[in-house]
Amino acid sequence: MLCNNVLRLSLQDKFNLTCVHNTAISELMRCIRTQTNNLITEVSERENTAMSLGLAHGLSRYKLKFSGDKIDTMIIQAVSLLDDLDKELNNYIMRCREWYGWHFPELGSVVQDHAAYVKTVKKLGMRTASITMDLSDVLPADLEQRVKDAAQISMGTEISDEDIRHITGLCDQIIEMQDYRSQLFEYLRNRMAAIAPNLTVLLGELVGARLISHAGSLMSLAKHPASTIQILGAEKALFRALKKKHDTPKYGLIYHAQLISQSSQKIKGKMSRMVAAKASLSIRVDALGETDDADLGTLQRGYLENKAKELESIESGKMGGIGGGPKKFDKYQNKSQVFQYHGGNDNTMTPKVKKEPTDFFNQSPAPGKLNKLFGEEELKVENGDNGHAETTEEPPSSGKKSKKRKLVAEVEEEVAAPLEDTVSAVAENVDASGGKKKKKKKVKTEAEEEEA
Repeated sequence: MLCNNVLRLSLQDKFNLTCVHNTAISELMRCIRTQTNNLITEVSERENTAMSLGLAHGLSRYKLKFSGDKIDTMIIQAVSLLDDLDKELNNYIMRCREWYGWHFPELGSVVQDHAAYVKTVKKLGMRTASITMDLSDVLPADLEQRVKDAAQISMGTEISDEDIRHITGLCDQIIEMQDYRSQLFEYLRNRMAAIAPNLTVLLGELVGARLISHAGSLMSLAKHPASTIQILGAEKALFRALKKKHDTPKYGLIYHAQLISQSSQKIKGKMSRMVAAKASLSIRVDALGETDDADLGTLQRGYLENKAKELESIESGKMGGIGGGPKKFDKYQNKSQVFQYHGGNDNTMTPKVKKEPTDFFNQSPAPGKLNKLFGEEELKVENGDNGHAETTEEPPSSGKKSKKRKLVAEVEEEVAAPLEDTVSAVAENVDASGGKKKKKKKVKTEAEEEEA
């Protein structure tokens, strides 16, 4: 009788024993465990509690498969120390360049590499010793000759031996820190290969270690979705964009991965999404899987590299035509109509029309008014030599039009008759007034003659 079904199956497979396991046996074992202190009188309750606790810890370690290689805390501390060393090395090297630059300022422009500069300063000392000193183990031949030529015409100030001693001591510290950094990086690489091999192959040692350090542990990183892994490390930019309603960031720490940083700017967003999706799968396999190989990471990296090449070819085809060559444009032909601008349209004022003086004697009725009244399309009015209005009529085309023309002629006659009467009356008045004026003038002339 066994209370554990897994143990029963293993015993049956290995030793061919008949074991029994059912609910009744489980209930019986539960009762025995509750009455252990009463059944075993030789062991005290305190000792029994300690034994139970030790057994529980042993079973927990066995179930979790506790191993020292799976401790991600070492990775978190190592990558944090590596970042601190980089900052300190940068500060120390800048201090060394500025300090020794007062004595030999031309050396900084000749030797650009930091490690080579520090080693050169340590071996050179005073710049006057460069003429007889051999720097072939530190610098190449061309740089060595340039350093010697620059030392002869240097504009730097003179310093004492004590100053050189402190500067060389700083150079020793920098060299020691660089050596320790290389050792620490090798240690981090080995740890990452043991704990997260798939993530290391896909993103690299530093990027994978920084992701684990930012998440807190490998298990908590495995719980994050791909969208969170994509922007992990850019939380400030994300919340700033959400607050100001701008575009959210496309990548965070994952940007420093080789697959993303070496791709063109237009496909970085697409590559970051794909790399984050594959990285989330690799992290879960590393955290929860039982295998320690990196087959999945290698397969995913090959897929992403092919995808990046495909996207690059598509973008180059859009920008430069098929095959990346220059894009062929169609010949431009202007098919639009050309209109000539009329300069008179610039004047927005309505032109003033000069009114001609009216002639009452030759005045005729306006044809526009007659057209409105009777619906006639055209009515031509011409003035004769005798001052009377004469109308020219077209031959009638139909009975209705002839009737309308007759009506128009009658109306014109009616209108013209009163005009003739008024004109004749006005003429008579003018003649009468002219005769009176002449008589008055004659009367005045006669009076003047009598006085004379």
